[in-house]
Amino acid sequence: MYNEMEDKRTEGLVSIINKLLLVIVVLVITIVAIPFILFYKSQPVKPDTPVPNAATAAEAVKTDATNYWAAPDINSITDAAQKEQVLYGQELIAHTAKYLGPNGSVQKISNGLNCQNCHLQAGTAVFGNNYGSVASLYPKFRARSGSVENVYKRVNDCFERSLNGKALSNTGKEMQAIVSYINFVGSNVEKGKKAEGSGFKELAFLDRAADPQNGMTVYTAKCQSCHQANGEGVLTADKTEYTYPALWGSNSFNDGAGLYRISNFAKYVKYNMPQGVTHLNTQLADEEAWDVAAYILSQTRPHINVPKDWPDISKKPVDHPFGPYADVFTEKQHKYGPFKPIVEEQKKREESAKQKTATIVKN
Repeated sequence: MYNEMEDKRTEGLVSIINKLLLVIVVLVITIVAIPFILFYKSQPVKPDTPVPNAATAAEAVKTDATNYWAAPDINSITDAAQKEQVLYGQELIAHTAKYLGPNGSVQKISNGLNCQNCHLQAGTAVFGNNYGSVASLYPKFRARSGSVENVYKRVNDCFERSLNGKALSNTGKEMQAIVSYINFVGSNVEKGKKAEGSGFKELAFLDRAADPQNGMTVYTAKCQSCHQANGEGVLTADKTEYTYPALWGSNSFNDGAGLYRISNFAKYVKYNMPQGVTHLNTQLADEEAWDVAAYILSQTRPHINVPKDWPDISKKPVDHPFGPYADVFTEKQHKYGPFKPIVEEQKKREESAKQKTATIVKN
């Protein structure tokens, strides 16, 4: 009897001890967990992040695109005669060589390139050297000629330089159609204003000179398949125009063209090439763009004699490749860089001129 009572007493003590241990464990866990619970509750509740979908992606593209100029629709023209003239102008810009090239059906006055080889999508591509600001800004003073130029002069500059050809008659059907088209596509830009996305997108200068040898590697890898190893481009089957334009040689732009300036060419390449890229989706690194521009512009091309260009040499761009200059830098440095020292010298010269003018006015 005594042994049975002892066994029961022992079992009761063990049960009590186990319960006390369980209570202690629960208390310890609670004490440890309380700071974490309090910290979590003190944090602000964030709304759920929406999952991207096709609609929101399309809206993002649309919102970005509205920041840039877009040409008006030719089909909005109600006057039949004007519409016909504008459409002909568009055709001449897109397929210049078919009408005015070496095998042109109207005249044979240019090298076989099309205007849209330099002015992409018939002059409507954002940062593709488009015509968005031509109607709004011309007539305007241009330092290259040292005079006020109208649209006709600007068009013929392209024919004589970029197309290495002859000027059109200002009163002829083709010139009138081209000017009508250019004026129409820029008709939605306020006079005196510059359209967003016109011209070229800015590209920072390198800290070194652009390197034609590096550029040859870039050209071989990313340009040669279209423009060919010798830069001659690819003609259409009927040889009336280029599928891929000549980048140097006798059928390319001459050394008086705007694209013969390396900064223009590097910007053009960076934001438009290889074919299919845009300024929002580039493929070339900045250095690749500068170097491949240097390589292409180091090749032989036609020369144009323009002794009246830049009557005020102090107004020459830093990358104008022909002297004389208002500074001491060489033609080679003006062609390939580095340009930052030239820019700094130019700023000092301009500041000095301002101070002299202010002194004269004061006295």
